[in-house]
Amino acid sequence: MEKRVLGRTGRKVGVFGLGAWQLGADWGEVAEDDALATLTAAAEAGVSFLDTADAYGDGRSEQLIGTFLKSRPDQDIVVATKMGRRLPQDPAIYTLENFRAWTDRSRANLGVERLDLVQLHCPPTSVYADDEVFDALDTLVAEERIAAYGVSVETRAEALAAIARPGVATVQLILNMLRLGPLADVLPAAREAGVGIIARVPLASGLLSGRYDENTRFAENDHRTYNRQGSAFDIGETFSGVDFATGLEAVRRLAPLVPPGATMAQFALRWIADQPGVSVVIPGARNPKQAAGNAAASNLAPLSEESLAAVREIYTELIAPEIGDRW
Repeated sequence: MEKRVLGRTGRKVGVFGLGAWQLGADWGEVAEDDALATLTAAAEAGVSFLDTADAYGDGRSEQLIGTFLKSRPDQDIVVATKMGRRLPQDPAIYTLENFRAWTDRSRANLGVERLDLVQLHCPPTSVYADDEVFDALDTLVAEERIAAYGVSVETRAEALAAIARPGVATVQLILNMLRLGPLADVLPAAREAGVGIIARVPLASGLLSGRYDENTRFAENDHRTYNRQGSAFDIGETFSGVDFATGLEAVRRLAPLVPPGATMAQFALRWIADQPGVSVVIPGARNPKQAAGNAAASNLAPLSEESLAAVREIYTELIAPEIGDRW
């Protein structure tokens, strides 16, 4: 698998990683054995970047990854976690004292002395302008609790504010064929600053897998059931903020562009990897087959200019009028 430098961390990681939200919570139940088998399949397929958070299953995702890492002590894997979403969102919680406590908990969950990368987990917008927050993050680096830090964002404006911070190593944001907004400004700014881009929700919560239709039903404890109106967290995290029916129509139009021998999901992942400035793409997976299939997107050749233009045309016609400049 192709490896790319992960922004200011200086570490090289495979361009296709694994997002571990599914292994913790909010996507239906995933048994521990299945979660560990999924992590193993991803690693054996060349994945060397895992993304998690202290809020995923209230630490369950981190703990599963910790168990996995213990079983593979010599595996060169970068683990990125996030902090800040276990408490009600208030800018006042983003303090050095809390950061120390939160990272200590994550270090224990993961079974490591120093965290590879810690990201603020979609904090309130005012946090990006608070110098004390970023001074505290620099202190965590100096204390060797963490090796580097970044920010996971909801909006392009937040991404640009994070990129402007000299200590920010990475920015994580939603980027997929139904979310083209960041291509115009965020990715060029990140490239110029040397900040890594971690592309999350690459399959638009599974829409871009091509496996769903109007009859698809999700479990009650799956955010694709309970967060369609944004009642639990930002609506953009569910189907990228796109109406489910509109997303299905977009996928039907995208399907003829899929290269022979590839799946819709692999095509969608390859499209993201082809965008200049992307460091790593983090599709989630609930089982080994999904993990291996996603990693196999690395076998696809870069997409043609015709395919890239067709994707933009479908986005412009169907998606842009619905979501506008919101993200």
